[in-house]
Amino acid sequence: MTFMPFSLEQWQSEHEQEVDFNLADSGVQPVSVKELLTSPDLLERLREIPIHYPPVNGTPALRQTIADLYQARPENVLVTVGASEANAVVLQAVLEPGDEVVAMEPSYRQLWGIAKNLGCSLVPFHLDPANSWCANLDELDAVVTPRTKLIGVTNPNNPTGKILTEAEIGRIVKIAAKHGTWILADEVYRGTERLTDTETPTFYGRYDRVIAVNSLSKAYGLSGLRIGWIVGPAAKVESVWRRHEYATISAGAIDMFFAELALVEPMRSQLLARTRQLIREGYARLEEWIGRHADIVSVIPPESTALAFVRFHLQMSSFEVADEIRRRANVLVAPGEYFGIEHHLRITHGLKVEYLNQALDRMGAVLNEMAAAKSVSR
Repeated sequence: MTFMPFSLEQWQSEHEQEVDFNLADSGVQPVSVKELLTSPDLLERLREIPIHYPPVNGTPALRQTIADLYQARPENVLVTVGASEANAVVLQAVLEPGDEVVAMEPSYRQLWGIAKNLGCSLVPFHLDPANSWCANLDELDAVVTPRTKLIGVTNPNNPTGKILTEAEIGRIVKIAAKHGTWILADEVYRGTERLTDTETPTFYGRYDRVIAVNSLSKAYGLSGLRIGWIVGPAAKVESVWRRHEYATISAGAIDMFFAELALVEPMRSQLLARTRQLIREGYARLEEWIGRHADIVSVIPPESTALAFVRFHLQMSSFEVADEIRRRANVLVAPGEYFGIEHHLRITHGLKVEYLNQALDRMGAVLNEMAAAKSVSR
């Protein structure tokens, strides 16, 4: 079986350290240690942590805190090394070679690649750009059959920033329940809402075959901690835990200490408010930039995330455009083909104003040059 590399992450890991500006990342301006250690007693607690193996499935305090966010119990929670590990070990626990997986497109294609590498078949259901990236749930209903082992959704969506409505979530659950199909809901962007302060609802608790994944990387600005988690049925969490022991043993003790600080009030609300402010200010600047280059680029405004999935109107592939921007502007953006759709670039905007403005100015100059040399299409 041919191994499928994770193209998006390969693109980022090969280039993100060498460019002047990285707009291919998927989070916001990171939080500093100083912002979490808000009192001398917290610093003293940090100094006293033994640098040894912590509880493999997560510290009791952290698992209880996460469980409370979902009205679940600690046995429904497993702490992982980021959402990346969470997704990987869930798929290993649920899928077998030959299984069929139905996956949202465009989307973060970790699920797609892992399922392929496990010997599964993939069937997409699409978000429709002609309908403001709404999910085509009639298509989902048509492609999910008794053969379908798992439906993969990302909500809020990466890269489009689209949020499923309560009605849409309910219909997805109904479709899955009709066939006894598992749902893997990647919810790492809950809390990044651009147009409201109401947090996106979770899939967890709506059906007995739902596993929700989240992390500290996106909504909390703490990607460097590498803390993620799954919430699901206790028996399946136990099965995933066994895979977790093979993959990583555990997350780090110091990382989990900071996670405990981040997820309790008032710190949790403060971090989410910080993220939403960065997203709202950053998108306003990006939208203004798009307006100045409206003959070359356009966008369906995202409802959440620090991402914009920008459509370009050049007769070139998304990789070609992204690579030209990387080489000539020293700015990294993510090609749309890595999310399952062409003629788009994923651009991060929840960053410091000066950094974002300089990066966009460089990109604009290169796009103008390319537009002058290539024909523009609509």
